[in-house]
Amino acid sequence: MPNVTFTLNGKETAAAYEPGMHFLEVLREECGILSPKDGCAPQGSCGCCAILVDGRPVLACLRKPEHMEGRQVVTLEGIPEERRRVLAEAFVREGAIQCGYCIPGIVVRASSLLEQGRADDRDAVAKALSGHLCRCTGYGRIIDAIQTAAEAWKIGGRFARSGPRHAHFFGEDFGLSRKSGVRHSNASHGVGKSSARYDGPELALGQKPYVADLHVDGMLHAAPVLSAHPRAKVLRIDAAPAMGAPGVVRVFTAEDVPGSRHVGLIVQDWPVFVTTGETTRCVGDVLALVVADTCFHARQAAEKVAVEYEVLDPVTNPVAALQPDAPRVHKSGNLLEVSAFSRGDVDAGLAASQHVLEQTFVTQRIEHAFLEPEACLALPQGDGIKVYSQGQGVHDDQQQIAAVLGLGLEKVEVELASSGGAFGGKEDLSIQAQTALAAHLLRRPVRTVLTREESIRIHPKRHPMILHYTVGADAEGRLQAVRARIIGDTGAYASVGGKVLERAAGHSCGPYRVPNVDIEAKAVYTNNPPSGAMRGFGANQAAFAIEGMLDRLAEKVGIDGYDIRERNILGPGEPFATGQLMTSSCGIRETLETVKDIYKSAKYAGIACGIKNTGIGNGMDDSGRVLLRVLDGGRLEILTGYTEMGQGLFTILPQVVCEETSLTPEIMEVRAVSDLAVVCGMTTASRATALSAAAGQRAARKLAADLQQHPLEELAGREYRGEYVCDFTTKPDAKVENPRTHVTFSYATQVVLLGEDGRIERVVAAHDVGRAINPLQCAGQIEGSVHMGLGYALSEDFPCTEGRPDSLLLRDLGILKAKDTPEIDVILVEVPDEVGGYGAKGVGEIGLVPTAAAVAAALYAYDGVRRSRLPMDDAPAAAPSVPKTRRQASRRD
Repeated sequence: MPNVTFTLNGKETAAAYEPGMHFLEVLREECGILSPKDGCAPQGSCGCCAILVDGRPVLACLRKPEHMEGRQVVTLEGIPEERRRVLAEAFVREGAIQCGYCIPGIVVRASSLLEQGRADDRDAVAKALSGHLCRCTGYGRIIDAIQTAAEAWKIGGRFARSGPRHAHFFGEDFGLSRKSGVRHSNASHGVGKSSARYDGPELALGQKPYVADLHVDGMLHAAPVLSAHPRAKVLRIDAAPAMGAPGVVRVFTAEDVPGSRHVGLIVQDWPVFVTTGETTRCVGDVLALVVADTCFHARQAAEKVAVEYEVLDPVTNPVAALQPDAPRVHKSGNLLEVSAFSRGDVDAGLAASQHVLEQTFVTQRIEHAFLEPEACLALPQGDGIKVYSQGQGVHDDQQQIAAVLGLGLEKVEVELASSGGAFGGKEDLSIQAQTALAAHLLRRPVRTVLTREESIRIHPKRHPMILHYTVGADAEGRLQAVRARIIGDTGAYASVGGKVLERAAGHSCGPYRVPNVDIEAKAVYTNNPPSGAMRGFGANQAAFAIEGMLDRLAEKVGIDGYDIRERNILGPGEPFATGQLMTSSCGIRETLETVKDIYKSAKYAGIACGIKNTGIGNGMDDSGRVLLRVLDGGRLEILTGYTEMGQGLFTILPQVVCEETSLTPEIMEVRAVSDLAVVCGMTTASRATALSAAAGQRAARKLAADLQQHPLEELAGREYRGEYVCDFTTKPDAKVENPRTHVTFSYATQVVLLGEDGRIERVVAAHDVGRAINPLQCAGQIEGSVHMGLGYALSEDFPCTEGRPDSLLLRDLGILKAKDTPEIDVILVEVPDEVGGYGAKGVGEIGLVPTAAAVAAALYAYDGVRRSRLPMDDAPAAAPSVPKTRRQASRRD
């Protein structure tokens, strides 16, 4: 193998490399430098692999090793220690870290900006971040962190301000009475405080390992072989060419599976391997897994596996897929599930209405684009297996892996490694089962890390939907009836598609009072990429439709967007679409009133409201379980079954313990494991904080009682369990007098403000969060959601042609860059919930539920054009960084 010699962090280094490798691979695999992360190599679109070469920031994945001869290379590990400290502390102080995967690359860029003295100009910083993507934060707090670090650097590393630069407001700042009692707890790190993010400095400096950073002795590497066609009969899989490639140990196929070959969170219809004689259903189907001595060798060999197909015409239109003569994607047919319910008499309600409007809305497929591609490390453990996963449910992973391996649950242990973002896209198994199979049969550790292209092909997307609405209102605009017919393209496999359409149906009337409803939603199989969970989970598609109908009604009645909503908004004791009665925790009116003056005083503004369930509900179990384990030396271990994926759960749980015990967070370690004592189910439905806080409170109070009698050191070996179970919900079509389809809800109203050029200048997001357990993290979650919602509204799309993605490049997804993101102001309204711990409600998803509708309304105020299709990329507000080839001619009615 050839060698390249260069100076790495001040030391002369010689590294061997394989022809075809990029420099990021050399740094990570040959030099053991792990702070540069691989988010999309070799696309060079995410910025996660930023390093300094001869003093300038560059992306390591775009550099060939041979071109680095004699160069001066500095990674985050080689930046002077004092500057590292200042940058890390600034990012933690400003709340600029969520999942953390993108941050080390951004910190390298920030270091360069400090060195050049270019951090004073906020616009210049935003422009400098154009080579970086962050899917979590919305960028504002990252820019804050860079500027705060620059200020501290100028005065010897001292921080002049005690709080974050970018304020988040509470509802009482806008004249609302605070309903959740005293904001500040007695504990200095307790509930209501903006405690520092758990492992924040380590995340900032790239020292917190993700799965792709883990290494064990004797570890092998694996790469999948994916289907070349969305629908084709597999005639032959020939592994011989791959077996002859350098370093290859074995090629696994369907014949090697000792247990069940199909997995799925609800319906087990997804094969871990498609076998010879079967028909593929999408281009993400796995046909084989190649295991070799290095990742590079495994990927090279995977390309040599020869597959012979009989290519068939794919089923790609969900409406056509419902026709009787359509080819069947699954033997059961193409209709996965129907969610339908009704209340009152819709026909009579429409007949009595003064205004009746009808409109079809169309929403697009969206890629999650979490910055960490899926990865898994599996290693033999006795006669079983241990798996390190980045998925959203360690217990669901455990159950499905055990089924594939034919093992009992007690033989499979799953532990969460750091997760670099998920947003719903890591609920389903990706390559955990195949990796565990390889490790189990070889009796050696095996790690699989997907490329960005493989990741995009495999994991589910946001459902594209067609929503046809008929809405009736009286002369004053009060809703009388809503009829909605919704079709969602669930793609090749069930995933949670039936539940997403169930959620769209349940949220079809938004946070509004409607006496007569008739709703039907269908999840339909096609040969398109699978669709499943993504932030919002069907509620945002429905919100775009019902909010759009309210704006059209307002125009008919002759009132504005605020007044039509104020006349129809739900209140305590009134029924949600499914018939569930709102409780005293319904805070939608408070959020609406908070932004009244902002909306009514603006020239070009749009307003929209949102409601989003907390907890899965619909008759399914919602549980939170926490185990506190006292360790030797006066340390405390906190175990949960929920995933920390950037939302801040691992910060919240120590805060809960601090609140109840007055212990300090420095002695606490948090882990997510598949221990039966902390079975929680999937980290989904914005429920982890609300349920875990309640469970953690119960466990911590037991510990606090013992601490009254003994110091913590004397309690070593003791365990304290907390459990909080919500098993009282009903299905939407249940024939009961008072249905309760969801555990609880969160609420929001957002206002989008445009400038004279029609571009978005500011978004104001008023959110009822119940109780802000960590206000800084809470606001950050909402800001990141709004950023994602703006992309959903204006620029993001994942088009497919004949079942194939048009592009697998991050740069073609239309994600808004820092320079394209407007100011986002968050107002935290606290109407305490009777279910969530300390009154908390979910905030992870609600942040983008009303956004697209508010953008559409603002655009109408500016140009008088009604828009009913997403993305609205014909608008002047659409980001200029979106490739012009991606823009559509029109998204208008």
